[in-house]
Amino acid sequence: MKKSTLLRAGAIAVSLAFVTAACGSDSEGSVSEDTVVTEDTAAAAVDGVTCEGVSIAFFGALSGDAGNLGKNIRAGADLAVSEFNTANPDCQVGLVDFDSQGDPAQAPALAQKAIDDAGILGIVGPAFSGESKAANPLFDAAGLAIITPSATNETLNDNNWKVFHRALAGDDKQGPGIATYIQKTLAAAKVGIIDDASEYGKGLADIVKTTLGDAVVASDSIDPKAADFSAAVSKMKEAAPDAIFYGGYYAEAGKLAKQLRDAGVTATLVFGDGVKDNGFIEAAGPAADGSIITCTCADGASNAEFAAAYTAKFPGETPQTYGAEAYDAAKAFLAAIAAGKTDRAGVLEFLGTYDAAGVTKQIKWDETGEVAGNAVYAYKVEAGAIVALGLIE
Repeated sequence: MKKSTLLRAGAIAVSLAFVTAACGSDSEGSVSEDTVVTEDTAAAAVDGVTCEGVSIAFFGALSGDAGNLGKNIRAGADLAVSEFNTANPDCQVGLVDFDSQGDPAQAPALAQKAIDDAGILGIVGPAFSGESKAANPLFDAAGLAIITPSATNETLNDNNWKVFHRALAGDDKQGPGIATYIQKTLAAAKVGIIDDASEYGKGLADIVKTTLGDAVVASDSIDPKAADFSAAVSKMKEAAPDAIFYGGYYAEAGKLAKQLRDAGVTATLVFGDGVKDNGFIEAAGPAADGSIITCTCADGASNAEFAAAYTAKFPGETPQTYGAEAYDAAKAFLAAIAAGKTDRAGVLEFLGTYDAAGVTKQIKWDETGEVAGNAVYAYKVEAGAIVALGLIE
C-alpha cells in the first residue's frame, strides 16, 4: 500500500462526524442516549481533511468456533469507518481484515503482515487473549497502536506494551463480579468451576475460583475440541453444586450445557463474556434457558439510535457482543486521523490524551492502557434470547 499521507487544510471541527455518535453507559447495563448518532451529526464532515492510503485493521476470528464474536467486532468497526467515509469524501479510510481464526499460532504471522502494510495506522483487536499474547509483542516493537474491544485476560496490561489499549474492563473486574453475582444474587453455597484451558477461559475461571474460595466444591478443565465432556460432567454431578461457572467460548459452552442437563445436573449455569453469543443458544438448545452470562461489554442494542444506525448499515441485524466497543475503538483511531496524524507514532501519541464520550462509556486510558470504568453486566437466557439484567453491584 502507498505510504499514508494526510493533510489538514483548515481547522478540524470539534464535533467530528464520528465523535458526535458517542454516548455514555448508564447504571443499568444499557447505553444512555445523552449523545447519540443522528442523521445530521453522522453526516457532518470534518473541515478540510484529506487523506490517501490510510487504513485501520481488524484483527481477530472471522471464522472458526468463535468466529461470531469476531464478526461482531468487525461490524462495529465497519460502521464507524463507513460513517466517517460518508462524511469525508476526501479522506477515505480503509478497513483491512486479518482473520486469525482465534488461533494464537497464526497470530504472529498475521501481525507481521499488518505491520508490513505501512498504510495501517491502528489495530481494532486482537480479539482474543491468547492471540493477543502472541501478536502484541510484534505490534509493540513496530509501534502500531492496538485497541482490543474484547480481550479481557487480566495479565495483558502487565507487559509494558506501549501500544496496548483496552476498550472494556478486564477479567480482574469481571471475575470478582461473577463471584459476587453467584454468591449474592444466586445465593449459591456450593460452586463448581470448569474451564477450557485457554488464556482467556482458564484465566477468568481462576479468578472466579480464587474469589469464591471455600465455596468451590469441584473444578475441572475440558478440551474444547472434544465432543464428550463426560469426565467434567460426572465430577459436577457428584459434587452437586448450586451453581457452575464455565470459562471459555460459546460453541463448547453450548455442548457442555446440554451434556450437564442431559446428565441431570440442575445447578444454575454461569458463563463469562466469551459465551455471550446466540451461537451458545444454538449449540445448547433448551439447555441454555436460565443461564447467566456476564460481560464487561455494554448492551449496544439498548440505544435506539445507535441500533438504528447499525441496522441501516446491516439490514435485519442488531448490535451484538463487542460491536459497540469496536465502534468506540475505531472512532478513537478515526479521531486521530481527523486530527492530522500521519503516522503510527502520531496515532499512538494521540491515544495517550484521547478523552471522548463513546457509545459504551467515556473513552480514555490510563498509563497501562486500561480504559476508565469497571462495570460488569449480567445477562440471562430467557425463551431462547439473551436478555440484559443490568449492572452487577
